[in-house]
Amino acid sequence: MSRAEPCRSLVALPPRFALRCGVFRIFSVTRMCTVLASISFDDPRSQSIRFLEEAARFGDLHVVLWSDDQVRAATGAGPKFPLAERRYYLENLRHVAGVAVVEGELPVVPEIPGVEAKAWVVAENDGGADAEAAAVERGIRYEVISNRDLDAFPEASMEPKPVTAGRKKVLVTGCYDWFHSGHVRFFEEVSELGDVYAVVGHDANIALLKGAHHPMFKQDERRYIVASLKTVHQAFISTGSGYLDAAPEIERIQPDIYAVNEDGDKGGKSEFCREKGIDYVVLRRTPKEGLTKRSSTGLRGF
Repeated sequence: MSRAEPCRSLVALPPRFALRCGVFRIFSVTRMCTVLASISFDDPRSQSIRFLEEAARFGDLHVVLWSDDQVRAATGAGPKFPLAERRYYLENLRHVAGVAVVEGELPVVPEIPGVEAKAWVVAENDGGADAEAAAVERGIRYEVISNRDLDAFPEASMEPKPVTAGRKKVLVTGCYDWFHSGHVRFFEEVSELGDVYAVVGHDANIALLKGAHHPMFKQDERRYIVASLKTVHQAFISTGSGYLDAAPEIERIQPDIYAVNEDGDKGGKSEFCREKGIDYVVLRRTPKEGLTKRSSTGLRGF
């Protein structure tokens, strides 16, 4: 199986679905197979998400997420983010079909009870002959994602996608320089208002607004991470300047709603929306229940 040939299985259709013009015929359809990956996701940068995207090309991706004890055993230190927070973030990624935690010592080849996997996908730095041999012994395919495949971000169309029928267009803007569970929660809440069109601040404007050493991550990387969420309909990079750097994108997207959190409620945004006839919504910064409140500034340390 190559990267261009995802794992599929044949599924016979019940007879009642195989009748055509009074003639009984046997039809079958293809179904994506289940593939596994095992990660700690304790440093959720773009390369981790790129790995998951590439792994999902082989089939429906189920992730074996390391427990806090497993992270501690593998690294000699406690996790940066607790299991509940890592799982919450991971479950919100569009390339992930399921997440499971298997307690105890991590096996060479991961297993999820009740899940029949056809392939195991690893990153180049995590594979090896022993791992491949263990997969062969289990009777599942073994696939390796090269480091080269993880270095670049797929090109994205800057032409606004059509809104889902019956939904409103909701625009959000931000820096998203160290993406964390608080951002995930914000997008989750905003998506309840409609299809989310996110505009990520371009590098020069972030430096203008925030000063030296900002942003930490380049605009293409930040846009890619935002776009990886299931709750984001489409993500763009801004082309304007100042607090209203998304003004050109707003003209193209024509949103019904502009949503911000409390920190983003400034820079003339409410006045701009009033002039344009756009509903302006301010959300409180509240973490997912049970999770720690995060900020990019706190994570960066400056």
